[in-house]
Amino acid sequence: MRPAQWQDAVVNYTIKSTETAKKVIAGIDNFSHLREADIEIGITPKQAVYREDKLVLYRFQPLVEQPLPIPLLIVYALVNRPWMVDLQTDRSLVASLLRLGLDVYLIDWGYPTRADRWLTLDDYINGYINNCVDFICKQHRLNQINLLGICQGGTFSLCYSAIYPEKVKNLTVMVTPVDFHRPDALLNMQGGCTIGTEALDIDLMVDTLGNISGDYLNLDFLMLKPWQLGVQKYLDLLEIIDNRDKLLNFLRMEKWIFDSPDQAGEAYRQFLKDFYQGNKLIRGEIVLGDKLVNLSNIRMPVLNLYADKDHLVTPASSLFKSSPEPFPF
Repeated sequence: MRPAQWQDAVVNYTIKSTETAKKVIAGIDNFSHLREADIEIGITPKQAVYREDKLVLYRFQPLVEQPLPIPLLIVYALVNRPWMVDLQTDRSLVASLLRLGLDVYLIDWGYPTRADRWLTLDDYINGYINNCVDFICKQHRLNQINLLGICQGGTFSLCYSAIYPEKVKNLTVMVTPVDFHRPDALLNMQGGCTIGTEALDIDLMVDTLGNISGDYLNLDFLMLKPWQLGVQKYLDLLEIIDNRDKLLNFLRMEKWIFDSPDQAGEAYRQFLKDFYQGNKLIRGEIVLGDKLVNLSNIRMPVLNLYADKDHLVTPASSLFKSSPEPFPF
């Protein structure tokens, strides 16, 4: 390298180092002024209208004088809290739906304790979800509502709509696994879609632990992409640390990610064994209580939303095309 090139390299390095130092100093100042209230999530005004065990059903305050006549119920996954749909004022699915005139309800599953160890998927779907739907129908004097299921909540919504098609006017599912034996999905592989209990002995885990720790599940998700989720994003934080709005956005996401409820042991056992390892949903073999889940019963309009870059629920896992029964996805 010629002297002039060395000089340019030194100057560029000095400038970059100075800029980084300024960002860090500004970031320290931002952190010093932050309070817990600044990173609050789930802030859209709402009211608890129904409670059962740990579950709370919320109704969000409408933003139009006369909301659309058919209300929408959002069913989120048991993993993490449902406030991803209401992360902050300018990044809120709930607020967007309210502005469009929808009347929006949301199920908050709460935090299972040892008392909930024996809750099953039957309890969640034929019990809690069905009771919430019946409550909303009674409040609005309707026979049907609209349903939006997200991730595992989408799988629950598929099961519910197959069992109670007469109660669902329109069904929307978002990043929802349907085919759990697609090997391109990291969760499918980890759950044992190829080698079953040799990948993960669910019975041993649940019989030993009872409820499954939310911290364990959170670490499990992070380890699917350890560099990107455990290191790279914190290195990238330096690029935005001097911008208060972007920093708050990052911290709200972090707060949501690490707020992980424990999982009721029996429900976790059935979901992993029957859905991930057995792939029974698309085979028509899921039984909840005394009810068989037959996806061919889903005849209402369906909107299926998925993400091209999703490493947890890949498009192939959501776009199921080879069911033994006709399926309207």
